[in-house]
Amino acid sequence: MKARDISFEDRMATVLFDIAPAPHIFIDGDKCRGCSTKDCVTACPANLFIPLDDGSVVFNYELCFECGTCYMICNEQGAITWSYPPGGAGAAFRYG
Repeated sequence: MKARDISFEDRMATVLFDIAPAPHIFIDGDKCRGCSTKDCVTACPANLFIPLDDGSVVFNYELCFECGTCYMICNEQGAITWSYPPGGAGAAFRYG
């Protein structure tokens, strides 16, 4: 079986998460309210950003791939503060 033949769900089953006690990504809800596109919501490959009725966004860091997509795509300066989780925590990808 080739890698491209594996479903997204099966690939997700190969990821182990050692959840850090504190988030590695912080969202400034006030700055998110000024965003008209909410690109982080649609760009996150793990669907971890949730828009709220008040215009802010909530981020669920526990299953984050640490890809940095949200940080790169955000168009509101300073709305997302991103760093890697502390040593040993975060996503670990298994192959084979």
